Amino acid sequence: MKNKYRILKIAVTVIILGLLLSFSLKRFSGQKITDNKISVKMNEKTPVYFIDEKDIREIVKKENPTGKVGDLNIPALEKKINSLPAVDSANVYLNLNGKLYLDIRQRVPVFRLNKDGRDFYVDEKGTEFPISKTYSHPCMLVTGNVKPDEYQKLAELVEKIDKDDFSKKFFIGISKSKDDYNLLTSDGNYKVEIGDLDNIEFKVKGLKTFVEKYLVFQDPEKYSRVSVKYQNQIVTTLNPYFKENDSILKAGNLELAKTPLLSAAKKPEAMPKVAETKKAKTPSVKPKEKIKTAAKAKETKKTEKKPAATKPKAKVKIE
Repeated sequence: MKNKYRILKIAVTVIILGLLLSFSLKRFSGQKITDNKISVKMNEKTPVYFIDEKDIREIVKKENPTGKVGDLNIPALEKKINSLPAVDSANVYLNLNGKLYLDIRQRVPVFRLNKDGRDFYVDEKGTEFPISKTYSHPCMLVTGNVKPDEYQKLAELVEKIDKDDFSKKFFIGISKSKDDYNLLTSDGNYKVEIGDLDNIEFKVKGLKTFVEKYLVFQDPEKYSRVSVKYQNQIVTTLNPYFKENDSILKAGNLELAKTPLLSAAKKPEAMPKVAETKKAKTPSVKPKEKIKTAAKAKETKKTEKKPAATKPKAKVKIE
């Protein structure tokens, strides 16, 4: 009997709990998600404004037109927000009071790339996303045929430039020509050729030292290019349109012009010497040859007695 009473008590308790749970679930699912029950948080460290709280609230209303908790599909809403190009990640959840929380992290552009006639942003992960019609984020402008597998290394370069006060003020853009990268400067019209994206920190430090110890004392228009492409070397190219470079460029052209003239002047001097030595040697050789041939001619007369027609042949060969 005692066992029957225990089983009956357990069954009644389960039924009561089930009824209470179903009642609470119905009440919970019937709640309205009002504006004051929607909490939107943007968690990015750098403030960006590609999307705002108003845009997110509109998406919530479209995904849940009735506004009831029971009709809200949280996975579908989360997927919809994550599909936005400017969103890096989104986390959507409800609490027991029916309040909806949306924690969103937007993509932060590291640089803006102009490639094949179109503009787009690239974040630190190397992900492309389109520019916005309502918001423009201040970042480094990059031009040229940059390959997608180079995005991450290029983002690292831009981040290193942004962290250094000197580099941030000095470099205003990056361009790629063929396989070489060039840094565009704010002081002067020259480019800084860095080559590939390897050993970037070393190259930037070397250029910084060169600028601080030498270039600051020069006219910014003096050079058209400064190259740190090669290891442990800094190569500068003069600007041909800068007037003060005229004397340097002329002197260089004169030095280049002298080299072929010197080589041409040496050749005619050497030729006569060779000719003279040949002439000096030939007189000593010819008499001996004539004596020998004459002796041979006499012997042939005595022994073979050949006709006189053979004599001119021997003379022709000797001459």
